[in-house]
Amino acid sequence: MNLTYGIKDKPPVGQTIVFALQQLLAIMAATIAVPAIVGNGMSQTAALFGAGVGTLVYLIFTKFKSPVFLGSSFAFLGSMFAAFAGAASAQVGYLGLIFGALFAGLVYVVIALVVKAVGTRWIDKLMPAVVIGPTVAIIGLSLSGNAVGDLMGTTGAVANGASTYVCMICGLVTLAATMLCSVFGKKFLKMIPFIIGILAGYIVATVFTVIGNATENPALQIVNFGLFANMTWVPDFTFLQAFKGFDGLTGSYIATVAVAYVPVAFVVFAEHIADHKNLSSIIGQDLLKDPGLDRTLLGDGIGSFAGAIFGGCPNTTYGESVGCVAISGNASVVTILYTAIMAIVISFFGPFATFLATIPSCVMGGVCIALYGFIAVSGLKMIQKVDLNDNKNLFVVSVILIAGVGGMSVSFGKVTITEVACALILGILTNVMLKNKEPEAEPATGKKAGKKSK
Repeated sequence: MNLTYGIKDKPPVGQTIVFALQQLLAIMAATIAVPAIVGNGMSQTAALFGAGVGTLVYLIFTKFKSPVFLGSSFAFLGSMFAAFAGAASAQVGYLGLIFGALFAGLVYVVIALVVKAVGTRWIDKLMPAVVIGPTVAIIGLSLSGNAVGDLMGTTGAVANGASTYVCMICGLVTLAATMLCSVFGKKFLKMIPFIIGILAGYIVATVFTVIGNATENPALQIVNFGLFANMTWVPDFTFLQAFKGFDGLTGSYIATVAVAYVPVAFVVFAEHIADHKNLSSIIGQDLLKDPGLDRTLLGDGIGSFAGAIFGGCPNTTYGESVGCVAISGNASVVTILYTAIMAIVISFFGPFATFLATIPSCVMGGVCIALYGFIAVSGLKMIQKVDLNDNKNLFVVSVILIAGVGGMSVSFGKVTITEVACALILGILTNVMLKNKEPEAEPATGKKAGKKSK
């Protein structure tokens, strides 16, 4: 695709700050959702701080050549629950989060060393376009239910009694403003469609909320301004709680944490490749070769561990960030650098962090329909040159799409192989099983077909 700003480009400082805010808005909801889901007193602002730190580490390891933000990973939710469930106290649980992220990071380091030694050709053979394309599409499609659920108000605001129809109106206004700005916007506005969309949706939601408060009608109360009453200024870092848990640490607990985290790291590795293949196709540069898969793995693994020290949540490259690059046409790594710094700074600025937290889920749902859709479409674009008249390719694509869209996932105790990973594994196995198929012989013609009729 045509990029307005390439990887090495440096937009004007003022514009870069706005672009960074757009990236932050794109990843914000998911990043702070993970600690909220896990509970146990985990800090959302600390998770945001950790995501910023993790992204800085990633940028350093990738030599500032990969424009993607790292946020809290949903894949490790079960592992994080296990860390608290097996702990003798909450403090030990926090220590378990750090140990778990360390184990996951070590998996990435080991794989990175293997890649450094043997190269990446095996990945191209194991996961060609016919495999990785539909897998990337599944990353977007698997999130479609979340986007629609948010927009319709079946999550978030509806829990407070907000009307589904009111939520839908706010979400659709957001989506419409985003699309109109992206397609018809001029120059700078064309590059910040998410900010315009979110502001439009937030204004509409605020109007409904003001009317709802005045009439005491909970169906119209979309924005939760009550969050400002419990506003915190300083993040409650994970390591501060973990430091108190060493006395209750046991060998069996460490083993439990390792079993919960290590297998998931291998699953996330597959998604790591899919994300970077997708980003490579968007920016027109193969990131698995430059800066190299070994560097992206080290950046992701060590960045994830660094982020967990502060926020407790292992990080991963975000599809929302990739989608933001695709829609805005801005692949400048400087923008990602500003986003990471902004995430760190904002985590200490209570009012603004709380303001971002008050953005209704229905508004973010409107944005995410566009984001996740772009991820899905970018994956389908990868198979444009694949011959789908060949049944071998048709079966590979079909298996991946149906397994992924159908939500196939497998759990082994506390470890869950996600639908994306299951779809990818089935696709790889199908491709390997059918790759040696001999091409069908063409019908004989001329003399080879027999004597010509007179």
